[in-house]
This record gives sequence, C-alpha cells and structure tokens, in this order.
Amino acid sequence: MRRRFSVLALLLCLALPAVAQDRASVERQFRDWLETTIWPAARGEGVSRATFDTAFRSVTLNWDLPDLVPPGFPPPQRRAQSQAEFGAPARYFRRNAVEGAAAIGRQMARTHAASLAAAERATGVPGHIVLAIWGRESGYGRVDIPHNAFAVLGTKGFMSTRADYFASELVAALRVAEAGHAPASAMKSSWAGALGQPQFMPSNVLRYAADGDGDGRADIWRSEADTIASIATYLTRHGWVAGRDWGFEVRVPDRVSCTLEGPDQGRPIRDWAALGIERVSGRPFPDHELDGEGFLLMPAGRNGPAFVVTPNFYVLKDYNFSDLYALFVGHVGDRIAYNVGDFRQGWGDVGRMLRSDIAAMQRGLEAMGHDVGGADGLPGFKTRRSIGRWQEATGRAATCFPEPAMKAALAR
Repeated sequence: MRRRFSVLALLLCLALPAVAQDRASVERQFRDWLETTIWPAARGEGVSRATFDTAFRSVTLNWDLPDLVPPGFPPPQRRAQSQAEFGAPARYFRRNAVEGAAAIGRQMARTHAASLAAAERATGVPGHIVLAIWGRESGYGRVDIPHNAFAVLGTKGFMSTRADYFASELVAALRVAEAGHAPASAMKSSWAGALGQPQFMPSNVLRYAADGDGDGRADIWRSEADTIASIATYLTRHGWVAGRDWGFEVRVPDRVSCTLEGPDQGRPIRDWAALGIERVSGRPFPDHELDGEGFLLMPAGRNGPAFVVTPNFYVLKDYNFSDLYALFVGHVGDRIAYNVGDFRQGWGDVGRMLRSDIAAMQRGLEAMGHDVGGADGLPGFKTRRSIGRWQEATGRAATCFPEPAMKAALAR
C-alpha cells in the first residue's frame, strides 16, 4: 500500500511541472490574444491605448472561474446537476434572506426617498421595486464584489464556453473605463463579469446606466442615486407598465387546470376571477387591473403558491431570467412598501431532483409530442404544464411539477 502511494505521489510530482508549463503557455497566448484581437476591437470603439494598458496591467488568467476551455486542455465534462432555483424553491425564499432584504429596504426607502421619487417620476417604476432589485443584486451596495472585471472578462472571453459573448463584454468594459464613469480601481465584478451595485454586464452599463445625482457621470459603483436611476431606467426600457402591479398571490380552485400557466396564455384578469381564482388576501383584484392582461404562474405546480402576474413580472424576469428571481423581487418589494408577510401557501416538499433526471423526463415528453421548451433539466413553465397535460391525459391528478416517481414512466 505504501509503495503504491509512493508511485502515485511520484507521478503527481512529475505531472505538476507539465501543468504549470501548459498554463504558462496559455498565459502567453492570452497576452497575444489581447493584443491581436481585443486591442484592435477596443481601438475601433474609441478606447485609448492608455485605458487599455491600465486595464490589463498585472492582469493574468483567473483559472478558478467555471466553464473554462483552455487551449490544449480537454473540455469540461458534463456532470449530473441540480438547480436550487427550480428544484427547491423554498431555499430561494429563506426567511432570513427575505426579511433581511425587506427590513434594510425599508431603511433605504427613508434614506433615499428623494432619489427614489425622482426615478419613479422619470420612469414610472415604483421605488420599492427598485429597492428589491438593488437588495437582491448587491445587498444595497454592502456585498463585496471581489473580482477584477478585466481579469474575469478577459479569462472568459479568451477561453470559456461562451467566449464570443464575453469578448464582446470585455470590449464594452473597456468603453466603460474610457468614459470615466469609474476609476480602474472600482472596476470590480462578480465571477460572471457583472459590474457595480445593480450588477449590470458592461454592455448594459453603456445602455442603461443613468446619472441620478446630476454630477454628469453614471457611477453605479459609488453613487446610490445613480444606482437607483440606473435600475429604474433598465426596467422602463424593458417595458415596465406604469401604474400596474407585478402580480398577486392567488388561490387556484381544483377545477382550474394548472396547465393554463404561462406567458403565452394570458387573459384579462377579470376572466381569471370569473374562473374562481381569488387573491389569498380576500381582497378583490384592483379595478384598474381587471381589464389588463394577466398570466397564471405556478412555479412549483400544485405544490406551492400560485400567482396571477402582469406583464411587469416578465420585465423583472428580463433582469435575471428566472421565475423565482422575479417572484423574489416582487415579493420583497411588497414587503418593503406594504409590510406584508410570507406567502400564504407554503412551497411543499418538491425535493431536489437531478437536472439529468428532469432532462430525461423532458425527452420522454418530447417524444410524445409535448413542447417542454428544451430538454435542459430545468422545469420551466412549458415543462410544468406539459407534465400536467400528460397527467391529465393518463388519468392522473395534475400537479404540473416533476416528481421522482414519474421518472420510470417518462424518462428516456
């Protein structure tokens, strides 16, 4: 046993210099790529050589980032995955996270009342919605954003599974630096390259960052007023409808099929009410909402809370493409503005399923002719209602959510 360990240790020691040598070679290729690919593209967008050199001074590849495909290295192996945002939605709405975001949000509402009111007048986006996004993205500016943006975007632009996208974002980040909205020392990002307190990708900084304090800059790193104005600008330009809510928690009677869910099955809210769908609060839907389009949302099928949402919900989803993200923002916003409590309906025991198992079920449903939105292992609304339609067609009670017991009947 000791001899076997010694042999393995020797092989590992022999391999380490080769790995280091390969990395050194990749680092050289990275510097060449910056000069031959990124610099010409940045120069064509008006970036100065001084800005370029400052951005990449002392920058090296960040080998700890996910989804990297270095030249000369094998591609990353696909592994069975689970997705907390979909498989276990209750974890997304942990009491401490929701209550903490709302409590601090109420404090920030008082502190930044003037900036929030100005942003709402300019865009129609309510301040409590802006606050909820701000809290979710960066803890109202209190969360540390640790990474060098140029190292992150450079690494992912040079050798990630979405290299073209991140190379484009790298050039956009250089344009942000050239514009002088923030000094190079403030160009910190998430592991994905998102910048500042609103966590905008660089191209979105260029499109939506706004000057909320009137100093002539759109500084989403250090200015709370600019952060507020920028989030509101993003939402209004993505179609926020002033005067409408984001949605309402509801009770869906058993006689109303959960397969009616989805943004492609909208109807006036008065029609949902006519089907017997009621707000859990017991209050009627607001009169000004009745003729507006609403959509049934059941993120955990029959195993969790249900909602009638408005087009504004899908504007929130444009900020982060997740039903649960948009629902979190809407709910925390309501807690900030109206001091409401938890959802009336609990999430139930939906467990955590492997994405590979859900993908196998999706392939089985596709083989039956269902549109599940792609066999990606994520139970979005098309998958949820396809499961419900299969359940109804086979005489089962429709729950509209994947369950482990379904695998034997559906998986392919």
